[in-house]
Amino acid sequence: MAERFERHRQPWTSDEIQKLHRLAAKGMPLKSMAKALTRSEESIQARAKEDGLKISKLR
Repeated sequence: MAERFERHRQPWTSDEIQKLHRLAAKGMPLKSMAKALTRSEESIQARAKEDGLKISKLR
């Protein structure tokens, strides 16, 4: 079963946004970002798209 995140539908904080930008710049894969930020992969993808970030998709 997929991991559950307690932060469902909560707004992004400025600290989280900065961390997302740092992780994306380092080329961290989506799954690792989701764990680091305790958010779903879908949430990370949506925010990255909103901010114009590229996310590594390692499979």
